[in-house]
Amino acid sequence: MEDNQNTKPKPLKRIPNIPKKPIKGGKFNIFWVYAAIIVGLLVVQYLFTADNVKRVDYSVFEKDMLLTGDVQKIVSYKSDDVVISEVFIKEDKKTDKKYDKYRSKNSFNAAEKGPMVTFVQPDAETLDKRLEASQITLPATQQRIKSETISKSNGWMGQLISFILPLVLIVGLWIFMMRRMGGGAGGGGGQIFNIGKSKATLFDKESQVSITFNDVAGLEEAKQEVMEIVDFLKNPKKYTNLGGKIPKGALLVGSPGTGKTLLAKAVAGEAQVPFFSLSGSDFVEMFVGVGASRVRDLFKQAKDKAPCIIFIDEVDAIGRARGKNSMMGGNDERENTLNQLLVEMDGFGTDSGIIILAATNRPDVLDSALMRPGRFDRQISIDKPDLTGREQIFKVHLKPIKTAEVVDAKKLSAQTPGFAGAEIANVCNEAALIAARRNKEFVDMQDFQDAIDRVIGGLEKKNKIISPEEKKIVAYHEAGHAIAGWFLEHADPLVKVSIVPRGVAALGYAQYLPKEQFLYTTEQLTDGMCMTMGGRVAEDLVFGKISTGAQNDLERITKLSYAMVTIYGMNKTIGNVSFHDPQNEYNFNKPYSEKTSEMIDHEVRLLIAEVYERTKELLTVNREGLEKLAQKLIEKEILFQADLEEILGKRPFDNRTTYDEFVNGTGDQTPAAQGLIHDGVGATTDPTAPATNTSEEPTN
Repeated sequence: MEDNQNTKPKPLKRIPNIPKKPIKGGKFNIFWVYAAIIVGLLVVQYLFTADNVKRVDYSVFEKDMLLTGDVQKIVSYKSDDVVISEVFIKEDKKTDKKYDKYRSKNSFNAAEKGPMVTFVQPDAETLDKRLEASQITLPATQQRIKSETISKSNGWMGQLISFILPLVLIVGLWIFMMRRMGGGAGGGGGQIFNIGKSKATLFDKESQVSITFNDVAGLEEAKQEVMEIVDFLKNPKKYTNLGGKIPKGALLVGSPGTGKTLLAKAVAGEAQVPFFSLSGSDFVEMFVGVGASRVRDLFKQAKDKAPCIIFIDEVDAIGRARGKNSMMGGNDERENTLNQLLVEMDGFGTDSGIIILAATNRPDVLDSALMRPGRFDRQISIDKPDLTGREQIFKVHLKPIKTAEVVDAKKLSAQTPGFAGAEIANVCNEAALIAARRNKEFVDMQDFQDAIDRVIGGLEKKNKIISPEEKKIVAYHEAGHAIAGWFLEHADPLVKVSIVPRGVAALGYAQYLPKEQFLYTTEQLTDGMCMTMGGRVAEDLVFGKISTGAQNDLERITKLSYAMVTIYGMNKTIGNVSFHDPQNEYNFNKPYSEKTSEMIDHEVRLLIAEVYERTKELLTVNREGLEKLAQKLIEKEILFQADLEEILGKRPFDNRTTYDEFVNGTGDQTPAAQGLIHDGVGATTDPTAPATNTSEEPTN
């Protein structure tokens, strides 16, 4: 590793001003209104519970309360030409069982602090005389109770508040809910609790997206397509003068992490027009008609803001082909939503200035009506970046990182074949975190190599205890992979082999750096299968028994074998036929007979058996190299390409890696010679050409 202590950090990119939050519909929650109404009803019930006090005759009051000395005070007020007296009982007497029948039954139990009972007298003078006459026989030591007269308004106004007001609140709540359920903007039913409104996030001048096309790297062809759409919105006359019409929609298709959403964000930042962003799952609800209602509301808002752009991420959530996997006689809400979307996309005029962008990684499941010209006029393919594209993406993500001078985006891009943009961003972030964990001032190549290993292979299990017997099995297993790959012409060149545990279950791995290509021949696929089978054959050859460590290897071999026989037409017995069914058109029915199915199984087993015998013959011839390599692995745990050349000699085939061709121009430089860290896992490109083989523990 080069000395980088005197290197100066690269200038950091200033963090742009954080834009205002986007405008998002439905900020006000209607449930607060319902809660306030309920609280109001409870408060009314609490304040006006005095009328629930039981009324008794004067004789009952005199016998049970007054003469027994239980009365604390009597409060009287005039109401409707009579005098109503409220009787308050002493606190220590309220627990008497005889008062149970007088206690109020309301939820707040207002009578606990209020009057126990009431009684009526014609006037205040009559009340005073009766109280005096009733207490004349009491002992002189007992206190005489007199009535306290107050002025209290508890006539028609009190009854209005206690009875009519709650009724008015209930009726008002009912009318309000009926209006919410029955209509409003967006049409259709299902709008209870604002559920029929669109959930699209609006980006406009006040909440502009800060991402531009300069932040999108490695997608030059896709950028060119969407830049034309943006240019049309900015300069429509340039195209309309020639008779052109604005495209109605563009579908972004690509694998996860390739930058579909990022490209849409760049369109929002560059277009300078209102931009509605939402996910396909935002249309899906458990209520019937909600999805279609939200589609209508979305396009209604878009027409008011035109010219504008609508972006639907993961459109396959509502755009799946109709008529599949639906219950007989049932009402498929997703299909209703899709039907409404189809109508809206082909219903507005071409001069309305509304463009729809959609993104998906499952174009094979989309409905054909959604894909036709006139709805999505353009299908923009966003593939995983090539070598040059990965270099550009690395340069974008390296800008805010304090890197050492030795960090080269070209070398990093060559070491990460098959990486998508999201994985590259993760590698850069992990490298910065690793360097900070090691208290470094700069992020160097060692940190980036560790980050690549971490992203692909998982965390290194330094504390995992492996017995010497298991370590020996893993060493011979990985040595078998290395030997098979070293002496097979079409196998990917080996970079390093390790028996350091990493990830959840991987006990070792052999890393290859494949040449980036799109087409594979039968010889290349067969050599790749032999290389993958090398671990299982080495165990059988050396120990005379096999372990569960080849589980991952066998899964990949089986998958590739069936693909060669049933998809690629690479079997003479089955012939040049392909039973590939990406759209699941056959459902549960096989497109071939039972006899053909038996032939397929037989040919797959025959192919795997041939691969096994060929690999066994290869390892038997190179048994001495297998032993040396395994012993060296047990000693050092990690070996690079230079170590293999020292043990096995120069590789007999002149197949240079993409790394050598792109970075060095010669085939004699390896990552080991570059001083890169050793504990990592290699990248894979195409599933049919595996680049990393691992030995795994059995999983439950």
